[in-house]
Amino acid sequence: MSALDTVDWLLFSLSRAFCSPLAVFIQIQGCVICLTLAIGWAFAAYVRNREINRIKGGIKDGNSFSFLCHDINELEHSNQVNLPRVAVVMPLKGFGEHNLHNWRSQITSLYGGPLEFLFVVESTEDPAYHAISRLITDFKDDVDAKVIVAGLSTTCSQKIHNQLVGVEKMHKDAKYVLFLDDDVRLHPGTIGALTAEMEKNPEIFIQTGYPLDLPSGSLGSYCIYEYHMPCSMGFATGGKTFFLWGGCMMMHADDFRHDHYGVVSGLRDGGYSDDMTLAALAGAHKRLITSPPVAVFPHPLASDLSFSRYWNYLRKQTFVLESYISKVNWLMNRALFSSHCYLSWGFVAPYFMAMVHVAAALQIYIQGYSYEETTCTTGGLLLASCLAICTFTELLSMWNLTRIEVQLCNMLSPEAPKLSLGTYNWSMVFVALLVDNFLYPISAFRSHFSQSINWSGIRYHLKNGKISKIERNKDKGPKFTDLGGKHLYGKKGAHPKASFLSSLVRSLAQRHQPKKYDV
Repeated sequence: MSALDTVDWLLFSLSRAFCSPLAVFIQIQGCVICLTLAIGWAFAAYVRNREINRIKGGIKDGNSFSFLCHDINELEHSNQVNLPRVAVVMPLKGFGEHNLHNWRSQITSLYGGPLEFLFVVESTEDPAYHAISRLITDFKDDVDAKVIVAGLSTTCSQKIHNQLVGVEKMHKDAKYVLFLDDDVRLHPGTIGALTAEMEKNPEIFIQTGYPLDLPSGSLGSYCIYEYHMPCSMGFATGGKTFFLWGGCMMMHADDFRHDHYGVVSGLRDGGYSDDMTLAALAGAHKRLITSPPVAVFPHPLASDLSFSRYWNYLRKQTFVLESYISKVNWLMNRALFSSHCYLSWGFVAPYFMAMVHVAAALQIYIQGYSYEETTCTTGGLLLASCLAICTFTELLSMWNLTRIEVQLCNMLSPEAPKLSLGTYNWSMVFVALLVDNFLYPISAFRSHFSQSINWSGIRYHLKNGKISKIERNKDKGPKFTDLGGKHLYGKKGAHPKASFLSSLVRSLAQRHQPKKYDV
């Protein structure tokens, strides 16, 4: 038997093995996973599209500001003066290409009530400190904003430490506190929409939202987009959800003033992940988390986002499952760990089997073998065809949800540059589906056995689900953040350049922004 014949024999043997009952089950399971994702994204698209139709209907009925509120009468001065005070707390780390745009979108909100912005940095050596200080100087007559230096964290992650220091410094009359990541690009009406829901239903514990990733073209950026997409269906409920994203969380300020439900102590005493900790507390105390349909935010990824930075990000995401605040929370995280790993490789394995089936069929055709000679069956090709149809359905549903979210973001921010679906490469999306799901279990197991992670130049060690040790070493840590590609050390922020667009938004903000209140 020649070397080529040996290869053919191995290929045909694999194809036959992949037609066994267990292999058939795995391939059918892969089809079911694809269709389940497609159905979930279709439902999410329905919720987002319903909001688009509401905005269009408002414009048709004469409400040109329906992207801000359902009822134009809500913009009357008599209603605006009664809006509650909101404190916006943003923990900052590093400075990158999209930060100025994101920060401008945050401080130029068209919320009509009292509003303060608290930008919290670790130290004045952080490049973000100089950049945000200059931006605040430019807007000093229009917004109530200040930079707070929080110092180094010792008992929790630096992000959580910055958030808690910001809460301590917020205005004594603030009714709600909104935590934002510095890579969130807000819409003009976001704060108003979140506040309106909190006022409407005081039982809400946390309101949240989710990002719409804008891939920069690299495989790493598409892997991050693909990683976030399955989670996005949990935030597109139009109401109650069990999911929470730390990039956007509005809560009652009194919950922090009085440590209701242990929110302060739970975060401060060994907390690593703000959203996972608060979600666990919400579950333990049966508190309500909601996600309004307008809470979807453009999230541009760094133009130089490398595959290694994607891997670092994935490691941080899997590492959060190693932190917990209670036995129940530990059990939930173990269930998430196990199910996600199983489903990830359960998603990837059928594609390998399908490749073998197709390769065997092509070899039979090219070499002129008969199916009797090779003892292969056509069942493998049938399974591969089913997987191809299910994959196409899945990608079509993902494309549709992305299309609708792009359209919704454009409508919610009519003054911003338009987003386009044309920038997405769907061949890369398919490759990212396979790469990300293949790597997730590897990252999860590594996180489980290492019990330590480097996050923005700081290494955190866990013990019994809580941070037990913090190490800082600039020389050994990364120089850039993972998603935004922000400089972590040494590089100072450039002076923000004014533009017609920013001037227009600033004038709108000045017209709707109340005078500053003294603490």
